[in-house]
Amino acid sequence: MILKNKSILITGSATGIGEAMARLFHAQGANVVIHGKEISDVRRVSKDLGDRVLERTDDLSDSQSPQNLIAATVDAFGGLDGLVNNAAMITRKDLDSSTPDIFNYDFSVNTRAPLFLIKSALPHLEKAEGNILNIGSINSYCGERNLLIYSMTKGALLTMTRNLGDTLHRENGVCVNQFNLGWVLSPNEIKSKIAEGLPKDWPQKVPPNLAPCGRILLPEEIARIALPWVSGETRPVSGSVIDIEQFPVIGRNPIKE
Repeated sequence: MILKNKSILITGSATGIGEAMARLFHAQGANVVIHGKEISDVRRVSKDLGDRVLERTDDLSDSQSPQNLIAATVDAFGGLDGLVNNAAMITRKDLDSSTPDIFNYDFSVNTRAPLFLIKSALPHLEKAEGNILNIGSINSYCGERNLLIYSMTKGALLTMTRNLGDTLHRENGVCVNQFNLGWVLSPNEIKSKIAEGLPKDWPQKVPPNLAPCGRILLPEEIARIALPWVSGETRPVSGSVIDIEQFPVIGRNPIKE
């Protein structure tokens, strides 16, 4: 168990990709924080895992939440070895429908919270020679029309990862890296696409150019890929942004029918 006696905080770990990470990391021996917006989701995962868990429902749009969440984690487990900034708001708006309130809220959760979680966690991660994994998106390079602000938040996260991946590794011994995720079949993604008008069986009808293996990525696959980055097996790599998709994201020519 490569995470035995390690303490890992994963934001947004009560559902989807974060939940898959929490379950895998716990199975690998870690103490894990189950964090989410809904207490029912948090308790569902916590009950399944049993011991070595901490339940938290901190609202990451609150500027005090990062400090409180790190303090609670350290109080519960005695330290912190890994931080995964996974939680994010995905607001589907284009330029015409964007508002200052949406902009401020999405940036507070997707960009400000990860920054100040890292700031609060740094003394503890430095002591543990710990690791940070930020969960970004391939939308950070451009993004879809109706994901304008979300894509901007992930672009800012990418810059933060590269900046801190250099500084914190060199000055504090903490590695910072990022996954830019492609299309992942999370429960929220299933619901969102149905709400947009796709049929209930849409995951079985994804075009081959978007899913060469016959389906899109699964949360459990992301968790398995993340494990060595959070455990430290990939050290001393830092400041890297890795695209997680079934095809090259940058420079791919459109498929010609």
